[in-house]
Amino acid sequence: MTVSRYQVLTSASLIALIFLCLAWEGWLAPLKPGGSWMTLKAAFLLVPLFGILRGKRYTYKWLSLFIQFYLLEGLTRATSDHGLSQWLAAGETVLAVIVFAACILYIRATRVTPTKKAAQSD
Repeated sequence: MTVSRYQVLTSASLIALIFLCLAWEGWLAPLKPGGSWMTLKAAFLLVPLFGILRGKRYTYKWLSLFIQFYLLEGLTRATSDHGLSQWLAAGETVLAVIVFAACILYIRATRVTPTKKAAQSD
């Protein structure tokens, strides 16, 4: 895959995760009837979104660490919740893994090695 495909994959899965978090905690299976403050977890994902869309390598680096909180929450709730919430947690887990893997692949693909650096300076 090319760098642009990793960027598209990361962007699409991050946007899908934002919408999943909003729908899950707002309407589909909130912790409290009528919605809960847990919808704010989607707001935290908006912070790296613009850096990801612009291809900022530094954003990919810290998002690969930050997304692990969503992976942890998804795994925890997938094994402890029941019904629709359990399925939504599994979806969160899958999307978090995709974001993580796409971030790592983008970081590796955009890495500047000494041989690339020498070729660029010539």
